[in-house]
Amino acid sequence: MAALYDFDTAVDRRGTWCVQWDGVADRFGVDGLLPFTISDMDFTTAPEVLAALRDRLDHGVFGYTTWKQDDFRSAVAHWYATRYGTEIDTGQLVYGPSVLNQLSQLLQMWTDEGDGVVVHTPTYDGFRKAITGLGRELRGVPVGDEEALVRELARADAKVLVLCSPHNPTGRVWTAAELTRTAELAARHGVAVISDEIHADFVHEEYAGSAHVPWTRVAGDGGGGGGAAGGRWALITSASKAFNFPALTGSYGLIGDPADRAEYLRRMETGEGLASPAVLSLTAHIAAYREGAAWLDAVRAYVAGNLAYVAERLSADLPELGWEPPQAGYLAWIDLRPAGVVDDEALQRVLVERERVAVMGGAVYGAPGFVRLNVGCPRGKVERGVEALVRAVRAVTSSPSGV
Repeated sequence: MAALYDFDTAVDRRGTWCVQWDGVADRFGVDGLLPFTISDMDFTTAPEVLAALRDRLDHGVFGYTTWKQDDFRSAVAHWYATRYGTEIDTGQLVYGPSVLNQLSQLLQMWTDEGDGVVVHTPTYDGFRKAITGLGRELRGVPVGDEEALVRELARADAKVLVLCSPHNPTGRVWTAAELTRTAELAARHGVAVISDEIHADFVHEEYAGSAHVPWTRVAGDGGGGGGAAGGRWALITSASKAFNFPALTGSYGLIGDPADRAEYLRRMETGEGLASPAVLSLTAHIAAYREGAAWLDAVRAYVAGNLAYVAERLSADLPELGWEPPQAGYLAWIDLRPAGVVDDEALQRVLVERERVAVMGGAVYGAPGFVRLNVGCPRGKVERGVEALVRAVRAVTSSPSGV
């Protein structure tokens, strides 16, 4: 029987104003590269989402819109109940134009200039830009280093922990025990937690060994009680990452404390002038959460196959890397240092000038010697990217100049 969804046929994204394909020269200085860069996929979104969008377009009126309605709230609650076995309080829901915008608003609410904001390293560059751009001090803690986490949270001027759950770029899925411990530490030291869970729907349980645990399962009511630890918190996320519609904009969150929710909404509706969300984003979210589960399962399985291919190829050609697929996401985070890659610039020169591919270098995330390869694309493209990467690594490790 034919597959229900086709992820092998390439969709030509050139000339559609997309950052990954049409904007490659902005970051790499050269047009026409085969890109494996920004975190979106080359697949069309779920048919159910497309159908809902077409129906809404056919209505023809696109006036001011409210997210404070049961269709949206109940769809989010349905998703958390069916996907994560978690009952959420829909009264805690808020809306925003993007996860990073929500992060910025919360940082401005909960910190002042010069305050410390703790993040795990390597760090998604969007976090780095948001934190430092607001004049806050980024405090890096290596993933898995609890001693460093305890030390940084205990500093008197540490005000917020920005948790990426699952983690970008490593794809790490935090266990329930790790999250509970983190919640307890943050509450003990009076540090608010902002949990960015935009990659949660792409957990590969076959690699992670466990499912994603939403922060609401370990957090309290935001006022210091309930949950595993209590403390001030917000969960921010969007369906746009897993269902591949970030260009529609739109995100949402859950904020524990009623006063914090009110302040957040006041900022969005007055200071930011964003009382009316994008109606197509709301439409897409509702359709994804009500009808898109089968498509998501299929695309995640396809991506897991892509990651398995990367592992197989690297094991055969660069076995010294010992690379294993990430626990979540479609971003292959690859440590090339065991192969002798010490010069990111030389590697990027070969990738761009000789191989004609664009791959994000680890230095972007504060980790020279790594690359982040986006495999949210047809298998044929993944094969070309891995072949190019293997050749580039061999070139730079056999010759200091890469030539």
